[in-house]
Amino acid sequence: MKLKFVLLFCFSLFLIQPTQAFIIPSPAWGSTGHRTVGKIADTYLKGSTKRAIKKLLNRHTLAFVSTYGDEIKSDDRYRKFSSWHYVNMEANQSYEESEKALQGDAVTGAEYCVKVLKDKNASDDDKAFYLKLLIHIIGDIHQPMHAGLAEDKGGNDIKVKWMGKDTNLHRVWDSDMLNGFDMSYTELAINADALSKEQIKLIETGTITDWVNETHTLANAIYKDVKTGDNLGYEYAYRNLSIARSQIQKGGIRLAKLLNDIF
Repeated sequence: MKLKFVLLFCFSLFLIQPTQAFIIPSPAWGSTGHRTVGKIADTYLKGSTKRAIKKLLNRHTLAFVSTYGDEIKSDDRYRKFSSWHYVNMEANQSYEESEKALQGDAVTGAEYCVKVLKDKNASDDDKAFYLKLLIHIIGDIHQPMHAGLAEDKGGNDIKVKWMGKDTNLHRVWDSDMLNGFDMSYTELAINADALSKEQIKLIETGTITDWVNETHTLANAIYKDVKTGDNLGYEYAYRNLSIARSQIQKGGIRLAKLLNDIF
């Protein structure tokens, strides 16, 4: 009887192990944030752009594929793209002045995606792959801690609490604060701030590098507002949630601008 129990227990562990091995890492902005970027971008796409994207993505929406860049992290074949999710700089540096990662970063990664999408000789499969990566990366570069400091891994090493529970500054901006707001990505997209044509044009200006520098400046201000051990919660969300929502909206508008230019 005991032998049967031991065998049954070991068999149960065997069944559990493969499932644990494929746990997907928490994505930047969380799934909700990335999907909101995609949903907002969709509202700014031209008809011709929508048709081209619909064909490449097998009718899937920008929101649906927006988390693809994080989903493939669990597959060793795509390990080389890991550094494309962020840019690390010193506090007083611009991207142009910073030391570049040999394996690439969010700027070089996004630029490569654009290059493939503009290449008339690239296959539809390649274009679909790099389109999904581009959608994700543009979301990433608008999350302040993805343009943070190398020494603390973009806020990952700054241990804080969120509503009394252990977390870190990066995760607070990735998901804790946004998830605490408890809105779906469609609700967040519908409730994006009303902007004038002039405001939208201003957001659309600049290059990918310019957008990263802007996010890095924001990251510097966020660092100054938090120290290790802080218990963050309602007051922090009250002061910063609107910033996160604004960054997501900018990401959506700029993603649409890029895609309209490409297609």
